[in-house]
Amino acid sequence: MTCPSSYRHFVPNITFGHPVVESLRKQLGQDPFFDMHMMVSRPEQWVKPMAVAGANQYTFHLEATENPGALIKDIRENGMKVGLAIKPGTTVEYLAPWANQIDMALVMTVEPGFGGQKFMEDMMPKVHWLRTQFPSLDIEVDGGVGPDTIHKCAEAGANMIVSGSAIMRSEDPRSVINLLRNVCSEAAQKRSLDR
Repeated sequence: MTCPSSYRHFVPNITFGHPVVESLRKQLGQDPFFDMHMMVSRPEQWVKPMAVAGANQYTFHLEATENPGALIKDIRENGMKVGLAIKPGTTVEYLAPWANQIDMALVMTVEPGFGGQKFMEDMMPKVHWLRTQFPSLDIEVDGGVGPDTIHKCAEAGANMIVSGSAIMRSEDPRSVINLLRNVCSEAAQKRSLDR
C-alpha cells in the first residue's frame, strides 16, 4: 500500500540539521535521547549524517518516501531506532504494514510545518487503533499538545508526547512537563492493569 502522491509535499530544508545534533551531542554527552523528526521531502539523504552526528532515533514521514522498507533497513543499519510518522490526512492503515518493523509510530495532531496550531482531536482514533493493534509499540503525538489536551492523548494510547508551544509559552515550563509526563505514565499503568 502506498500513500497518495498528493501527500508527498514536504520542505527540502532542515531546521536543526546534523551539525546542530553533533554539537549538542558533544556538549551534552551520550545520555540525552535524540529523536530526529524529519519533515523533509527526501528523508533518505539525511540518515547517514544524522547517525554520524549522534542521533538515537530517526523518524520519517511515510508520505515522504517511495520505499519505506528500504529506508527502515538503512536507518537500522546505521544504528538508530526507527520512527514512522503520518500526517493528519493519511489513514492509519498506511502505517500498519510497517508497525512491526519500527520502534515508534508518530501521529501528527496538526499539519506539519509550524508551531502553535490547534490540536486535532479527530486524530485520537488513529492513536487508539494503533494502541489496540500494537500494544507494545511506542506511540507519539505531535501538535497542539498541552495541559488541555494531554488527557485525550494519553487515554487514546499515546505514551510519547511532543509539546512545544505549551511548554515554551508557560510561566512554569517544568510543571507543564511534569503534568504531561505524569498523565501519560498514569494512563500507561492503567492500560497495563486492564490487560
